[in-house]
Amino acid sequence: MGAVLAGETSSAVSAGLRGRRRDVAGGLFAAALLGALLLSLLILLALLWDVVRTGLPVLTDRGADFLTAGPSASPASAGIGAALIGSFIMVGIVALVAFPFGVGAAVYLEEYARDTRVTRFISTNVRNLAGVPSIVYGILGLVIFVGVLNRIVDIHDTGSLLSGGLTLSALVLPIVIITTSEALRAVPRSLREAAFGVGATRWEVIRHHVLPAAAPGIVTGTVLSLARAFGETAPLLLVGAVTGFFSVGDAGALDRLLRSPYSALPVQILAWTRLPNEAFTALAAAAIVVMMAILLVVNGMALWLRNRYERAW
Repeated sequence: MGAVLAGETSSAVSAGLRGRRRDVAGGLFAAALLGALLLSLLILLALLWDVVRTGLPVLTDRGADFLTAGPSASPASAGIGAALIGSFIMVGIVALVAFPFGVGAAVYLEEYARDTRVTRFISTNVRNLAGVPSIVYGILGLVIFVGVLNRIVDIHDTGSLLSGGLTLSALVLPIVIITTSEALRAVPRSLREAAFGVGATRWEVIRHHVLPAAAPGIVTGTVLSLARAFGETAPLLLVGAVTGFFSVGDAGALDRLLRSPYSALPVQILAWTRLPNEAFTALAAAAIVVMMAILLVVNGMALWLRNRYERAW
């Protein structure tokens, strides 16, 4: 009886390998998935084409003037210079705050903390925080960073570049912790054991062996987190980003950071799309093209770093 069943199973497998049995339901499901993918790509390409078609004339006509000019009530002289500067400054603040705190927290959770209920609770909540809507972080920044900084240094009434950068840092901090933790877990345990075996301390193992081995994943995750911070809009609207026309005059660097009005590229795009003049719509499309180009460069750099330095264990 067993030989008969084995023979039937072998025949069924052979027939399946030769393609005699067709999985109709599986083929239909695969076709449906392919159709959904192609439809999504078609919609994305249509949107990209419309944006590029609308914004490219602005970039070709005005060139560098569009990238350096500040906000203006006239579409012929308005540009994204101030918004770009604001975005880059806030991304710099995010890099200075979220990167060291995120990497440090991940190293502690993965290399020092014991596997207890408290540690598991913290790790679970960090992952939950990564999925919290960005507008919630805007409320957090408005209550904590804007409120606290107003009491300490008397910043701009509704926020400043510093409060905006700190809010974005809180937004991407869970992502940095998660990506760093995954990179640390990918390092083989045998590497740590070998270092301990020759008398290295825990800090020496982490500093000289674990962190260098996990660096490609850590850097890639951090760069992608900075790209997300660069494209966020909702939190900045709550912590004082200006959506209209403003001027900082001859304010110094400290005043620009703490007290002067500021904007960001996504906020400037939102402001232009809300204006009825079609010329501002073209400006918004051109700004979207610039932002997409920056994000593509950043994501490409992250992919290059991963492929260049990633190790196969």
